[in-house]
Amino acid sequence: MLLSLTFSLYQWYCIVDFKNEDRFQTSFIQAKSHRKKVLVNFSSFKFHPQIAASVKALGYHTPTPIQLRAIPPVLEGHDVMGLAQTGTGKTAAFVLPILERLLRGPRGKVRALIVAPTRELAEQIHVAITRLGHGTHLRSCTIYGGVGLNPQIQKLRVGVDIVVACPGRLLDHINQMTIDLSSVEVLVLDEADRMFDMGFLPDVRRIIKHLPAKRQNLMFSATMADDIRKLAHEVLHKPVTVQVGHSVPANSVSHALYPVEQHLKTGLLMEILKHTDTESILIFTRTKHRAKRIGQQLEKAGYKAASLQGNLSQNKRQAALDGFRDGRYQILVATDIAARGIDVSSISHVINYDIPDTTDAYTHRIGRTGRAAKTGDAFTFVTPEDESLVRSIERILGEKIERRTLKQFDYRKPAPARDTEFARRPHEPQQRRTQPKREHTGSAARTGARSISSVAPKHHHAAPRGPQAAQHSPGTRTFKPRRPKTRAGS
Repeated sequence: MLLSLTFSLYQWYCIVDFKNEDRFQTSFIQAKSHRKKVLVNFSSFKFHPQIAASVKALGYHTPTPIQLRAIPPVLEGHDVMGLAQTGTGKTAAFVLPILERLLRGPRGKVRALIVAPTRELAEQIHVAITRLGHGTHLRSCTIYGGVGLNPQIQKLRVGVDIVVACPGRLLDHINQMTIDLSSVEVLVLDEADRMFDMGFLPDVRRIIKHLPAKRQNLMFSATMADDIRKLAHEVLHKPVTVQVGHSVPANSVSHALYPVEQHLKTGLLMEILKHTDTESILIFTRTKHRAKRIGQQLEKAGYKAASLQGNLSQNKRQAALDGFRDGRYQILVATDIAARGIDVSSISHVINYDIPDTTDAYTHRIGRTGRAAKTGDAFTFVTPEDESLVRSIERILGEKIERRTLKQFDYRKPAPARDTEFARRPHEPQQRRTQPKREHTGSAARTGARSISSVAPKHHHAAPRGPQAAQHSPGTRTFKPRRPKTRAGS
């Protein structure tokens, strides 16, 4: 009864236009049939007492817009298409209903499958399941590459209820028949737009072929490209579409552009950091090599910094993330792909060392700051070549972004003749080990010294004699076919 009332309130709420919904803290919903205001909080969803206790213990009282709009239809069993940017609380929007559903039914079978594009995001979802499902005794495990396959197989054999996986490694388990997906009741595709960017959609389609036809499907994405829309039509059945702040960066973030030439970016970064509170700063670069080098330069400058990029082992990536979360690192330098799954609510600044390739990527990056009703700053270094993309971002924001310069910074410094800052160290040519040439002399044969021909395999033919000997340089092998013998009279 209360669930139906909550869903009715949800339907009415969806037509309300929230001008500042990213700052949403407490929502009052006025039903058409009642004049009084109704306070909607997590208790309105009437979760199982074990789940409700975990929610309360974590300090969650009022649902965010995506949670308020998505949880009721998911609890009702509908397929859902959720459009929400990073940092809006969408993970809990699908984790809580899944936990509620799995409390009823058998244990030890994979009944929920959550597919994510990166290892970091998979770990983030797994941690959310562990915290929100504390006391439910539901088991979850992660499956992704970069780590051993056997430990994952052991966990699957013991029995788990929820699997959070990256597409590539999940297909490995499917092909090796080390995972049974025949009991999956709920499929979640999280950050579907990023999976498309990373080329995972063909893998996702192959995974879906191994799932039961009858299941609930949930898809979440920050953007709605044509390919994502096509996939949604393939996967979702009569979905409820929930849209929150679609493709628009949070208005709790202030934006600023710093025009600068490419060769001056690192110097400008150092100058900005001198005048910025470096409690928690996330810096984005376009390449893995650049992220690594900037991280090293920041460490040399005395900052507690780490880099997060694809060339690191999983243990080092996790150590960098954990250190950034708990404050051991003030600054984290990351690439777009590696940064997926960074869930740190206290990030005060996002600095785009390199401007992202698309407006959607800008939205994803900026979504890392200004969370949990806090304000944040987004600084972007731009070169003259970036102007067209800057105009696109300004159209999304609906306003012109402030351009800033630092008076104390020397913008006139000429560019070096070659890129000495980020140029890779040239590989030294490998020296071939050459054997000293040995002379074929009679004395060598008399003293028992072996010549090259003497150590050649037996099936090798001897070096030519007679007129051909001039073509045979000492110390080398020749493998010319032996001239066939002729028969008499032929």
